[in-house]
Amino acid sequence: MENYYSLLAVKQNASTQEIKRAFREKAKRLHPDIAGKTAEEAMRKLLTAYEVLSDRDRRYEYDRAYGRFIKKVDFDYRSWLRERANDPSSQAKLVFFELLHLEEDAAIAVWDRNGGMDFGMERYLDREDWMDCVYILAEELDKRERCYEAFILLTTLVREERRQPYFKHFIDEIESYLKELVRLRLKSRVDAGTWVKCMETLLGLGFSPRDEARWMRSMAETLLKMGDALGAEPIMREALKRDPTLSNAAGLRRKLKV
Repeated sequence: MENYYSLLAVKQNASTQEIKRAFREKAKRLHPDIAGKTAEEAMRKLLTAYEVLSDRDRRYEYDRAYGRFIKKVDFDYRSWLRERANDPSSQAKLVFFELLHLEEDAAIAVWDRNGGMDFGMERYLDREDWMDCVYILAEELDKRERCYEAFILLTTLVREERRQPYFKHFIDEIESYLKELVRLRLKSRVDAGTWVKCMETLLGLGFSPRDEARWMRSMAETLLKMGDALGAEPIMREALKRDPTLSNAAGLRRKLKV
């Protein structure tokens, strides 16, 4: 998780005007005419930080995790948690603590040692802390090309948000991130059978009919390549019901005779 305040070199209580001024100054130095193309990634991060911190609702969501969890204490909280390696509650809190203090590799190592996807952190963290922790963890796993694990965590969050809203304004960003992960990175990281299961998972999360139609088309394409035309045909028919104008479907429709 990027520290947006550090990227902009402003304090956490900076005003909107201070944030705008800091963005303009840094953006000037990162302009391609000055810094060249090598600064494109830094500029992208700077713009993301500015967009979040200059928007009242998005800034509130971003600050929330830090405000609840990062506190001044009279002892070394990290060491105290690390010493309790056999206590899953302490280890779940350590994962969250490390993530919030930008020690992402350490957080993932703790998570892996405790079972990774089988580590039920929701049993040991408050619901809000757990949801924040899972989102940050998914981001970091995705950065390390552990896309399937990131996908499972993000779909878990969306399902929980549907059940009982917590992220509210921020859920749009999470949903967009999940769809980007699926569109750009996930397929190349999983086998065909797992990809079909991932698409099935997405269908139960309450996305738009248009989104579901695209995912069902991908399911049908994959099943056809796997030699399962009988399984692909009804899925493609259902995709066209959801979106009769589904793009790039003509060739598949001919093969399946739908």
